[in-house]
Amino acid sequence: MSHKHSDKDEPARIDRREMVKMTAGALIAGPQLNRKKNEPVPHKFFTNEEFVLLDELSEIIIPTDDQSKGARAAKCASYIDKTLAESPHPEDKQKWREGLSLIESISKEMFGRQFMKATAQERISLLERISAQEANPVKPEEKFFSMLKSSIAHAYYTSRIGLLDELEYKGNTYLREFAGEEISK
Repeated sequence: MSHKHSDKDEPARIDRREMVKMTAGALIAGPQLNRKKNEPVPHKFFTNEEFVLLDELSEIIIPTDDQSKGARAAKCASYIDKTLAESPHPEDKQKWREGLSLIESISKEMFGRQFMKATAQERISLLERISAQEANPVKPEEKFFSMLKSSIAHAYYTSRIGLLDELEYKGNTYLREFAGEEISK
């Protein structure tokens, strides 16, 4: 008696590529399944305390106001966190950790408490102190402020909020005629 095999009789076969895709998907999705619905995503580089400090510094430098949704809404701290996590330069990572630690030390020196426990006015006065020599930073805290401000501005103006909402960038557009001055005449 001959028995005809159908596809239904054979077990399903998965090729190697499909298996790799499924395994990769499980590795990526697995940790997410254990998180509670509103639990924050862990930071990639900064500790929670460092991240909260950076987020607050970002919002002070580019605050929410009539013209801007602010650095916090643009997720500047997350952008910097991700950039540093992916950086192959340990010296950059060290500069950030030391700089944030310096902010905390100065806050304790000036106000007797951590930066996040200082009043809003105290926080601003600390930043005014370390930014006073912004044009020619010499001290470590002044150099850190320069790097901090530059990184926050970069993160903000490359975000959707900064680039599209605030600057109203429309992308590359065709110009019928040159709108600038002719300098070769």
